[in-house]
Amino acid sequence: MTIVLVHGNPETEAVWDDLVPHLRNHDVVRLSPPGFGSAIPSGFDCSTDAYRDWLALELGKLAQPIDLVGHDWGGGHVVRIAMDRPDLIRSWASDILGAFDPDYVWHDMAQAWQKAEIGEQALAQMTSMPAEARVERYVSLGMTKAIAQKIIAGANADMGRAMLSLYRSAAQPVMRDLGASLPRAVAKPGLAIIATEDSFVGGETLARRSAERAGAKVAVLEGAGHWWMCQQPKQGADAINAFLANLS
Repeated sequence: MTIVLVHGNPETEAVWDDLVPHLRNHDVVRLSPPGFGSAIPSGFDCSTDAYRDWLALELGKLAQPIDLVGHDWGGGHVVRIAMDRPDLIRSWASDILGAFDPDYVWHDMAQAWQKAEIGEQALAQMTSMPAEARVERYVSLGMTKAIAQKIIAGANADMGRAMLSLYRSAAQPVMRDLGASLPRAVAKPGLAIIATEDSFVGGETLARRSAERAGAKVAVLEGAGHWWMCQQPKQGADAINAFLANLS
């Protein structure tokens, strides 16, 4: 069995460091989306469709069966696979199900990144912050300092380019339209990971509604925020382990 972990924005694979030791009875592979800890291939447009296709290609190289787990935009790519390429996986888990609900509204920073010029200004402001200040900001939002330092060290111009292109490719009504295909995700067992204090992905009500449409089970991490794998690594891994243990 192989657990494949896919992270999001603005992250590298280091975001999983504290979670991985608690995952049981599986080989673990971390995949870094282009621009987010790996190079952007020539001609890759960093759109949500491109990331779906990239992930499908990478999964095709790995030993089956695959249990696919995604966080933030990585969770978005996972849902795209669950809907469009379920043949590549045994199961899937995502913490961004609410973003596929018809009532989802992108958070304020995402809306800024989605606007021409304003997004570039916001990105420039973010990247001009001293490294230690950026680390402290991530720590205030739930990362450990050690993981935040690794992620900041991995940030580069490619990440900024990928971030703006990805968010712009998913401006509403794109996510709403993609969510219309959620019932196709019932093809393989799914898990909606809901961190109750995560303010970026639509909240528990939208996540549960999307989970029902996708036929997914629900695991609630009470008191955890967006970076639940840093705040509650054992609880998060326990939820994944329990879900996988019940698969036939």
